[in-house]
Amino acid sequence: MVLMRRLVLTAIVLALLVVSLGAFTRLTHAGLGCPDWPGCYGLIDVPQTSQEIAKAEQAFPERPVEQQKAWNEMIHRYFAGSLGLLILAIAILAIKNRRQGTPVMLPMALLALVTFQAALGMWTVTMKLMPVVVMGHLLGGITTLCLLHLLYLRLKPYRVPGGDTHIKRYAKFGVIGIVILTAQIALGGWTSSNYAALTCTELPICQSGWLEQLTFTDSFDLIPPERESYEFGHLDHASRVTIHVMHRIGAIVTALYLGWLAFVLFSRAQSQFFKSAALGLAIILLVQVSLGVSNVWFSLPLSVAVSHNVVAACLMMILITLTYSLKRKI
Repeated sequence: MVLMRRLVLTAIVLALLVVSLGAFTRLTHAGLGCPDWPGCYGLIDVPQTSQEIAKAEQAFPERPVEQQKAWNEMIHRYFAGSLGLLILAIAILAIKNRRQGTPVMLPMALLALVTFQAALGMWTVTMKLMPVVVMGHLLGGITTLCLLHLLYLRLKPYRVPGGDTHIKRYAKFGVIGIVILTAQIALGGWTSSNYAALTCTELPICQSGWLEQLTFTDSFDLIPPERESYEFGHLDHASRVTIHVMHRIGAIVTALYLGWLAFVLFSRAQSQFFKSAALGLAIILLVQVSLGVSNVWFSLPLSVAVSHNVVAACLMMILITLTYSLKRKI
């Protein structure tokens, strides 16, 4: 069991790194840095010599070699592949130790999910950054991280402190919070995959006249018209405004709800455990809101935009910890 916990903890760190690298790859417009999959221009690394570059560009004349973008993509694939192998090892170990009470269903679900993630990674390239595939790949990465975190909680022999039985009823509100946050992360992924992050440049909602531009005709079509590539977006300005505004409104709803939940739990809990968890939720939520505002204020700096993705994942993890602990409360 100790080995299992260490492997899962390592996988959590690796999954968080993969989420970070995925955001970095997307935000540096390197999603098609390698036009094939799983290699790069037919290689296991990036074309480097003049001969390799000439051969690569002959095979893919529509996609000239951009080494920096190609390396961004391949480094992400290397780490994602390593995570997949580690999850495979965890699943095998779980089956081997199932008689000792090791959870099996969760590791098997993780293995199925990471396999599907690999398929989404392939489709991201073969479908030329179709927004629904890119968004699904982001959600799959965060779901993998969160399921690993849940597995670690299942394996960790910690006791929820006594007392505080009166706040157990807030577990259902934690579940609602997870659903709201998931929807908001999906909206963020849809905003990013449709290149709408810089469409609204003013706070709190958008620049003047945004209400008249709202249109839901094409803004949320999961299967768009077929195109040679969806790189840099395919929607008109009004549709991008609509997507961005929905993400902003979702952010306000999410912040208000999770802020309320953190406040109620902190004020009504008696044990330090739940007070600390509620305070942690509030702090991470404040950081996330600050990063969102900074993205607009400073026109989407790369470090802030990547951090916005990572902190969203951390926010989900602490919300899962809090909800899981409330559900375990006797």
